Amino acid sequence: QVQLVESGGGLVQPGGSLRLSCAASGRILNINAMGWYRQAPGKQRELVAAITSGSSTNYADSVKGRFTISRDNAKNTVYLQMNSLKPEDTAVYYCNAELKVRVGLSYADYWGQGTQVTVSS
Repeated sequence: QVQLVESGGGLVQPGGSLRLSCAASGRILNINAMGWYRQAPGKQRELVAAITSGSSTNYADSVKGRFTISRDNAKNTVYLQMNSLKPEDTAVYYCNAELKVRVGLSYADYWGQGTQVTVSS
């Protein structure tokens, strides 16, 4: 059984910072890409940032220059440092990992339960 557990969400004022963490645990053979998505009320889930096993990164235009994604492969953990937060960053943030649990199986997507980020004064 694979689990992705997120932490670090909360309430922050505009211009503030938060750091999200997501740890993958269970019977994991290998993790390829990891990433963060978000979903605001009434909107579709969207990619925020992603990072490959080789640490190549990709960001949504709306967060470039403000958010930084990183990972610790030894800990199967991905982080999202969010600076200069804006009210429009308010959403539930979901961790995603593309991973393989057994030799012979294909990579599959796994999701965390989500963590609420609210940016408000």
